[in-house]
Amino acid sequence: MESSVITQVQKEDLQVSPKTGPVSRSALKQPRSCNLFKALFCCLRAQDGSKPPSPPPTPPPSQQALLESQENGSVVKQGEASLLPVVQVQDQGKICVVIDLDETLVHSSFKPISNADFVVPVEIEGTTHQVYVLKRPHVDQFLSRMGELFECVLFTASLAKYADPVTDLLDHRGVFRARLFRESCVFHQGCYVKDLSLLGRDLHKTLILDNSPASYIFHPNNAVPVASWFDDVDDAELLHLLPLFEELSRTEDVYEGLDRLRGH
Repeated sequence: MESSVITQVQKEDLQVSPKTGPVSRSALKQPRSCNLFKALFCCLRAQDGSKPPSPPPTPPPSQQALLESQENGSVVKQGEASLLPVVQVQDQGKICVVIDLDETLVHSSFKPISNADFVVPVEIEGTTHQVYVLKRPHVDQFLSRMGELFECVLFTASLAKYADPVTDLLDHRGVFRARLFRESCVFHQGCYVKDLSLLGRDLHKTLILDNSPASYIFHPNNAVPVASWFDDVDDAELLHLLPLFEELSRTEDVYEGLDRLRGH
């Protein structure tokens, strides 16, 4: 169904509370709330009004496993393979930044958009649908600079059949070293969660940029929240985030770096 291809959550109920405090240039905002709407809220609802099918549940990690991961800075839980390949030579020593796609870098719709940057065909249940994609203002400049500073990884809760071709068109410079899709998420309490401890990277050198607090509920203190974007042509949030990431790229520990930016 169309409604299960691209996902997002509304901003109503769930509060995720990392370390709080003001941040320079207002770039690190308090994480926004979201409504889990059972399994997920789809930004593209089915035309017949029916609810999207729930995916098979993935067992959530145990609290003990999460605590051990945080205390030890471990990158993978025991008995599980890491989601990411070995760090490339040019990325040795760099912080890994996990970057969301929908409503963070782009906005997509099955309804025609006259000024769409991309139109991507997606096959759903034997029928090809056209997905109209808008690029967030300044996204090209943002990705170019992020690729110079960090090991960048795309991580989206959307399906690969949609997100992969969109990323092909968006990331023409090859900024993303790897791409992770819905199957790499943990389905936890009705949400697709991006479990950073499964990446195969040191959590003290890992950040996540996402518009949905539910996506980083396991690791809120690794998060740089970003406002959801839909079609505001005057939006400049990605530009405002660059000085923050410039500073974070020089830190040896993302927790300490984020604390400094919050004024702690």
